[in-house]
Amino acid sequence: MNLQELHVSEKDVSAVSLFKGELATATSIQLRKNGILKEHITKTSALLLCISGKVTYQDETDKQIVLERGDYTPIEPNVKHWLNAALDSQLVLLK
Repeated sequence: MNLQELHVSEKDVSAVSLFKGELATATSIQLRKNGILKEHITKTSALLLCISGKVTYQDETDKQIVLERGDYTPIEPNVKHWLNAALDSQLVLLK
């Protein structure tokens, strides 16, 4: 199994459920180069892990982090945030 195989569409942004457990979920996110995951809020704490590519995470608190392969960042609940892809990228969101 491969994360890229989960994303069959050529859209700039694709999110597919990877795992749903009783206590947690994992979502595979694919962003094409120059793709933008628009502003949104999560109600729970989350962790964003970059599997490949290069993505900039930004939030309303002026936090800006460049994520490349192996990098990760926590996402605080109720904080508006968004992603911009500099390269084709694969990420996993853990909640």
